[in-house]
Order: sequence, then structure tokens, then C-alpha cells
Amino acid sequence: MPLLVFAAPAFAEGGFAEDAATEGPIQVSEIVVTAQRREAPLAATPLSLTVVGQPLLTEAGVRDIKDLQILTPGLVVASTSNQTFTTARIRGVGTVGDNPGLESSVGVMIDGVYRPRNGVALGDLGEVERVEVLKGPQATLFGKNTSAGVINVVTAGPSFTPRVAGEATFGDYGVKGGSVSLTGPLVDEVLAGRLYVAARRRDGLYDVRTGDGPRTETDDQNEHYDTLRGQLLWRATPDLTARLTADWTERDERCCVGVQLVTGGTAPLLATFAPDGGVAATPNPWARVAYSNRDTNTRIRDRGLALHLSADLGWAQLDSTTAVRDWRGVISQDWDFTSADLAYRPDDGSWSNRFRTLTQEVRLSGERERLDWSAGLFLADEKLTRRDSLFYGADYEGYVSRLLSRSAANPLGNPAHVSTLTGLPVGQSFVEGQGQRDRYWQTTQSAALFAQASYAVTDRLSLTGGLRRTHETKDMSAAYENTDGGRACAAALANGVVSGTLCLPWSNPAFNNLTRAESVTDEAWTGLARAEFKATEGTRLYASWSRGRKNGGFNLDRAQTNRVPDASTAFPAESAEAWEAGVKSILLDRRLLVGAAAFRQTYEDFQLNTFLGTTFLVRSIPEVRAKGVEADFMFLPVEGLSLQGGVTYAQTEYGDAPVAGLPLLAGRRLNFAPLWSGSLAGTYERPVGAGLTGRVTLAAKYSSEYNTGSDLDPIKSQPGHWLVDGRVALAKDEAWSVELWGKNLFDQDYRQVAFGAPFQAGTLGAFLGAPRTVGVTLRVVR
Repeated sequence: MPLLVFAAPAFAEGGFAEDAATEGPIQVSEIVVTAQRREAPLAATPLSLTVVGQPLLTEAGVRDIKDLQILTPGLVVASTSNQTFTTARIRGVGTVGDNPGLESSVGVMIDGVYRPRNGVALGDLGEVERVEVLKGPQATLFGKNTSAGVINVVTAGPSFTPRVAGEATFGDYGVKGGSVSLTGPLVDEVLAGRLYVAARRRDGLYDVRTGDGPRTETDDQNEHYDTLRGQLLWRATPDLTARLTADWTERDERCCVGVQLVTGGTAPLLATFAPDGGVAATPNPWARVAYSNRDTNTRIRDRGLALHLSADLGWAQLDSTTAVRDWRGVISQDWDFTSADLAYRPDDGSWSNRFRTLTQEVRLSGERERLDWSAGLFLADEKLTRRDSLFYGADYEGYVSRLLSRSAANPLGNPAHVSTLTGLPVGQSFVEGQGQRDRYWQTTQSAALFAQASYAVTDRLSLTGGLRRTHETKDMSAAYENTDGGRACAAALANGVVSGTLCLPWSNPAFNNLTRAESVTDEAWTGLARAEFKATEGTRLYASWSRGRKNGGFNLDRAQTNRVPDASTAFPAESAEAWEAGVKSILLDRRLLVGAAAFRQTYEDFQLNTFLGTTFLVRSIPEVRAKGVEADFMFLPVEGLSLQGGVTYAQTEYGDAPVAGLPLLAGRRLNFAPLWSGSLAGTYERPVGAGLTGRVTLAAKYSSEYNTGSDLDPIKSQPGHWLVDGRVALAKDEAWSVELWGKNLFDQDYRQVAFGAPFQAGTLGAFLGAPRTVGVTLRVVR
């Protein structure tokens, strides 16, 4: 029998049942979730999950899924060279987001609509009722590709009670922004609406040395976005409601530069091309001074429309969600992370991703005597367009020449060395503005039938079973182009010179005008089996088995072996088998909710995307194992005070089989997989006189040491650290409040991701976590 170790859900103020007590302290038994796609008490939901409701989300300053991690043990969300390359990991399991050909292991659902990648879901969530983080494979009821878990976001819907709210925020680093929301009836008891408008601005968190340019902006990782969300709720009849939602977001920002953690021996070479030295000679990454001579612009447009229908058929409840979404990110990059002009991705749309998705889900659910059941159909059509480019800067040829020819006698090398290898005139092997320009088109069509049923064998014992049959077809075509024909590599080979550096993927003439077309079809069963036992009135035990799956796909990048383009870029599906056992108990007059559960997860063909210093490598890892302990609580000890906390121990490791090209992986813990993580949040509120109320909120998250590099180079390790956020508020009834807030209050230095700098042996760069920020927020409600 598989080893089972205890884990538990974390709890926070979630949505509350309509029949909740209106007087006296709120009881933990009143918290309602939709983790099983229908409303149910959290205390009776046999899953490991964290629930965070609107009060705590607001007090902790959570605006996107990255902010959520401070309230969720076992959740890590990190970005790499761009905010659109964001990865969420649960219990140490997730998919690196730099390559859109790899779908996310942690699914994100917003109002029942599946988002195709974690980075696509990174944006202002608006007015949120609650967020549920479901841990482990969700094999039956949630969309697709949820082999590690689900982040389920439920936004606030239209209300028939009129309400107008406004918020203005100001802080250091030039933080300024605000939002306005309106909700109320348009036709009494029949039609209601909700409108949310927000704008956010912030100066950059980094100072940038730009060398000889052409970049002119001297800060980076700023914030500049606008959001609009509108909803209509139509109560057509007592048994039929329709909710129409529309959202639009635009972002125009600069992100992300890297800083040097360690500067290697190539620094003197870079100094010959950049007046500011090219890189930090004596690195102090926490000074947040970066070197970048090219733009790092990010322009995102995200818009969507969804129709939610709900009908009581008498014998069953019918729910339908139809959604269309269009997301596009146009980005640029200083590829070498120096102020020398080596290589770059231009700000002209030649490096961009676009997702156009159409999804339809129909669910029937009902109860009959001892049987509780749900069944449905999920359909998805996704069109992905990817453009990729990498162009030579003015210094590329000279730098490579020096790099290849340096010696003890000549440490700066020969700036004309490449010309001697290719036979081309100096400056004509790698010409500025020439390079790689590729395009990819991928169409994915998915269909799934699913059903889940629970049967009460006795008043205490229930058995649950679920099945999902998924059929998916992916069609991919690619067109590769070298704008200079790969002249340097071709000339060197013609001269009998074989050089991997001159024939890297972006300069390999084998890709000249190369086109490819591939298709894969995947069919599979997933599902779960679970037993629940009501030990006492307030205590429930459960044990479950589930099998999840993330479909295969294509590596949307250049891949070559011995200078020959790979014949196929397809990779297989990732599957997960999980065991979990747990207990939930309500104690102390329904003021304390605690839980424990045991989990063990095994992944086959785990999809890994890792950066090797110049190129990315996509590999299917034969086995990944995760087992651990979680223990969490929610406690309402006295009126006005609420506490929640949790701790997770997760041992998430690669199997023992060696991985080609990645010698450090076998038997080692995955990156971004701390052995220990824990969170603790509390809010205390009490009257202070004159109709005023004071409120203090603190939220803290601890993570033990983990490696931030997917190749597990020990130098990329992030030591254990705490992050603490806080807020102090003074409120007048529900009319207004003034709030002083701080994020990362103790200014903890930590890296999000460490990476080997391109073409700079011994130099380690990093994308850093945000520093301490403080500010004030004013709110008014009418």
C-alpha cells in the first residue's frame, strides 16, 4: 500500500450560506465553497484545499494569483524573464511557463472559465468573492490539464442591493491607482448589473544602466494597466437565471531585467563594448541595478465574454458556461542581460503569443434519496499563435570572437576571430538586426464527458466515484526563417570548421525556410474513488484515489541534435496518480476548524522545460514523486479576531533514472519545491469610539530552502525566508476607511528565479522578488 502522510486544507473567510446566523460571531461551519462545482460547506468537502474569502483577500492586498501565495501553504508562483511567463506550483509541482507549447499543471479557473496558461491568468482579478486552491490532481470536474491542482476564482456577481464603492491607493515607488465599482438593480428583482473599473500605475523597481542604448528608459518592472469588468444578471423566472460577464484589460509595462548574483570571467570582455562595464563588476543584486541596453516592453491585451445559465429543472440543476476569450502579449527582451549590444528580441511584434479560446461546459446535477450526482460535457477550441525572434546586436560578432579566442596570453581575445573561421569580412558574419524569425500555429480541440456520483451507504458512510473521458487533437505548423540565411555557420562549415557556438539554433542554416506540420491525438480516462465516514457530528474522515492527466503537445521552439533539426517536437502526455486520506473536524462550539490529510502523488512523463544558458531544453521526465504533510486551521477565538494558518511538508523529487542533458536531476528535489512552507494570517477588529472601528491584519509566509533553477545547479538555491505583509485601518461604519499598508514589511531579499547568463560562463543572474513597498488606501462606500 502506498505510503500516506498527513496533510490538511487551510481555511479563511469564504462565502457564507444564505441561512447563516445574522447575529453573534460567524461560525466556521457556515463557510461555503464550490470545490466540487456546487455549493457545499467547507467542513464537509472531502478535499485538501485552501479557501480565502473577500475580507482577507482585501486586507492582504491580493489582486492577482501571485499575491495569493502568501496566504496559501504549498503554493509558489514565480515569473521569469517576463510577467507572461508565470508558473504556479502546488506541493512543488508545476510547469515552467516560458514555452507556451507546454500547458500548465496547475489549472486556473475564473468564474468557471478555464485559462490556457498561468501567465494568461495573471491580471487584476477585480472584485472577488473567494479563491479556492485545490491541491493535487482534480481528475473529473475541472476543465482540463489539472494534474497538480486548481486555482478556482469566484468573482462577485451583480446584486439587487444598490452599492457604489471607490478606492484610491498611493505609495512609494510612485504607486498610484484606484477603482470604482457599482452594482444594483436595473429592473427590480429581474435585472441587475455590476461594473468595475480600475487603473494602476507604479514606477520601476530597478534602476537600469543602458550602455550605448538604444534603450532610453532607466527603470524596469513598472506597473501600468487598466481594467474594465461588466456583468448583467437576469432572473428570467424563479427557476432560470442568466449571467453575462465581459472584461477587458490592457497593460503597457517594462519587465523584466535580471541582475547579477555572481559575475564571471567574461566581465572584462563585456567592458570592451559597454561604457558602463556591461555588467556589475562587484555584484550587489539587492541594490536593484540592472544592465540592459535594449527595451523590455510588455504590451498585453486581454478580453473575454462569458454567458452563464442556470436552470432548475425540478429533477436536476442545469448549469451552462459559454466563453470566448482573446489574449495577446507582445514582448521584447535584452537577451544577454548586459548593457553590451549582444542579442535582443525587438519590440515589433516578432516575439509574441496570442491565445483565442472558445469553451463550452454543460453540467447536470441533482440529488435523489441517498444519491448525489453530477454529469456533463466540456468542449474547448484553442488557437495559439506564437512568434519568436532573436536578432544579433552590434557587438555579437566581436564578443563571440573574443570569447572563442581568449587565452592566458591574450585574455581579451581577438575581436576578428570569427572572421578567420568563416572567411567573411569582419562585421559580416553576424550582422546587427539579422537573425532568427519563426512562426508557430497550433490548434487544439478538446472534448470531455464526465460524471461523478456519491452514494450514502449509511447515515455515516458515503462512497464517491468519478470518471472523465477526454479526447484531444492538436495540429501544429511551424515556419522557420534565418533572415541572413545562417551565413556564419554555413561559411564556417564550408571552411571545414565545426563550431557549436557558430551553429547554435538561431544561426543554423538547416532551419532556412524550413516548415513543419505535425498532429497528435490523445484519448484517456481519468477519475477518482473516495470513501467518507462521519465519525461524529463534527468530524469526517475520508480516503481517496485519483488519476489525473495533462495532455501532450509540441515544443514551440527550435530544437536540434548535432546541428540537425529534430524530426519531431512532440512530447507525450503527463499523468498523475494520487492517494489522499484525511480528517476534518469542527471544535470549540463551531469556532475552530482543523484538518489533516495524507497524500502521495506519482507523475509519469513529467513535462519539464529548462534553460541551459543559451537554449531551452524540453524533456519528459519518466517519474516524479510527491509525498508530504499539511496541517491547517481556522480559528475564531473571540469576537473580532480571526486566525488562519497552515504548514506543508512536501517531499517532491525526480525519479532515480538519469535525464539526458540534465545530470543533476536524478533522485533530487524539484526546483521551487521547499520541504517546508507555512502561512499564518490574522485580523483583529474592534470599536475605538465615535462610531469608528480599528482593524489590524498581518499575513506571513515561510518557505524553507529550495532551488530556483530547473537544472538544479546548487548555486541557484534560495535560502529559507519569511515574507510578511500588514495593514492597519480606521473605518467609519461601512462608509469609509483609511488604511496604511505594507508588503514585504521586513524588506526580505529573495530571488524568484536564478539563471545562467547567456554566453557568460560563471555569471549567474536572477529575477528578484519585490522589495518592501508601503502606502495608503482610501475607501468609500455608498
